[in-house]
Amino acid sequence: MNSLILAAICFALYIVAYRTYGQYLSKKIFGLRNNRTTPAHRLKDGIDFVPTKKDVVFGHHFTSIAGTGPIVGPAIGVIWGWLPALVWVVLGPIFIGAIHDMGSLVISIRNDGKSVAEIIGKTISPRVRNLFFVIVFLELWIVIAIFALIIAILFGMYPNSVLAVWIEIPIALWIGAKVRSGNANLLVLSIIGVTLMYIAVIAGNYLPIKMPQVFGLSPILVWMLILFLYAGIASAMPVDLLLQPRDYLNSHQLLIAMALLFGGLVVSHPPIVAPAVITNPQGAPSMFPFLFVVIACGAVSGFHALVSSGTSSKQLNRETDALFVGFGSMLFEGALAVLVIMACTAGIGLGIHTSGGTLTGSEAFAGHYASWASANGLGAQLSAFIEGAANMITTLGISRNIAITIMGVFIVSFAATTLDTATRIQRYVISELAEGLNFKRISGRIPATCITVGTAMALAFYSGDGKGAMTLWPIFGAVNQLLASLALLSITAYLIHKNKNIIVTLPAMIFMVITTSWAMVGNASNLLEQKNYFLGGLSVLTLALQAWMLTESWIILSKRTKEIEPQDDKFTETEVPVHADH
Repeated sequence: MNSLILAAICFALYIVAYRTYGQYLSKKIFGLRNNRTTPAHRLKDGIDFVPTKKDVVFGHHFTSIAGTGPIVGPAIGVIWGWLPALVWVVLGPIFIGAIHDMGSLVISIRNDGKSVAEIIGKTISPRVRNLFFVIVFLELWIVIAIFALIIAILFGMYPNSVLAVWIEIPIALWIGAKVRSGNANLLVLSIIGVTLMYIAVIAGNYLPIKMPQVFGLSPILVWMLILFLYAGIASAMPVDLLLQPRDYLNSHQLLIAMALLFGGLVVSHPPIVAPAVITNPQGAPSMFPFLFVVIACGAVSGFHALVSSGTSSKQLNRETDALFVGFGSMLFEGALAVLVIMACTAGIGLGIHTSGGTLTGSEAFAGHYASWASANGLGAQLSAFIEGAANMITTLGISRNIAITIMGVFIVSFAATTLDTATRIQRYVISELAEGLNFKRISGRIPATCITVGTAMALAFYSGDGKGAMTLWPIFGAVNQLLASLALLSITAYLIHKNKNIIVTLPAMIFMVITTSWAMVGNASNLLEQKNYFLGGLSVLTLALQAWMLTESWIILSKRTKEIEPQDDKFTETEVPVHADH
């Protein structure tokens, strides 16, 4: 099977879906209009609520939802064969992920930029909201601690990437300051910024930075302390000073990386060397339902709802921008996942280096994916992609070392963006929860940020090696997809209150509830059999919370006795300027 033809078919399906289904959702289901003032204008504060051009919000949104997810997930998922993984990353984004992301964004901008957790309290009940907050806090708590660890590990794996990743921060601050001054051409600044970034990428190939031990602390711990400090400061800064320009730069970096990958695919068009379907990989769990949990980002992921209703909704300049930002970003992430699958199932066949020599063709895939254990570590997950991607990029005449450095910077930059955004969103969550419980003293920006970073550090460092969050990692995938099903529940509840057709969200919600519950039951059973009573018990508790929320939601929604308060969905019926303030 030719990899180029497969990728082209997938990309064509995304384009058709955006032009047809996306437009249908925008006009017929959500009724997006530009004569409604968005929270970015109505609540503009120069810190979190900042009206922004849609391409800049797209850059922030996409790089925040992507992280390493659409790379790691598909890189593992192909262990069941290329066909199931490819079908899921095409149909999943179109019929579940895009409506999940876009719907979360829309209901948030129509409720003053509140999170999906806060909105579900208004559409269903305060008790369901509080239970939802528990799931959201748990998700973000793990994400922040884990991504600090992932970035620290990646810095050790790819020291060539360190210079470029940190150089990006002053470049982004410079761009942000220029844009805030009102006398700047964003296109020119972007060209300068990206040029400086890639000069740093090349320089980093010759100037790798390796962190030494500091006061007896390992390099990983030192990096994690630096990253937590950075994330706390960045999340409290005005969104258009650092987060927006950094993510905008990263979006350009992504476009370049994807262009290089696609260009390499066009030139090399390697055949798929992986089997179409592998029913029983050695040591792997059942394909159903675990494929839908392992491949989350790239198809549908609960974390996306937190980004949509956490940061992106506070920056949207016009209501109709939700189609491009929400629906478009999810399809674009699906396209990235397709390229990852091509790299891991076709590019890898051009040759991978092992201790026993270089393997090519089907032997390369079989060697790397010999068992679940061999393919399920961070190094193994990323090496399959990086090796395959570098093989394709080198056919464009780029040296292998530079190609690997580009991919390393690309991966670490995305992981850093997710860390930034997750920290900011957790701060919002803590503030909303504190206000709801009347704990005003900790609802402010600085106290909430300190709690966010402090709790994540406590989780990370309680084990002494920075890997404390790994204790909870075995349940993260299921919790993340549980969050996706609950976000779809929130969108469905909103549509019910608005007398809109729920056929676009109800089947997606039911599918996610079934697959997630199925996976969580299997996961809990395995953990209890291994006598891991802590995680097994936590999995059972999470299942119980899910059942409670779904049951109460069904009872309330089926009666349809409660409507959203008028002020929750009320707009100032004035035209929004077609240009953004920033």
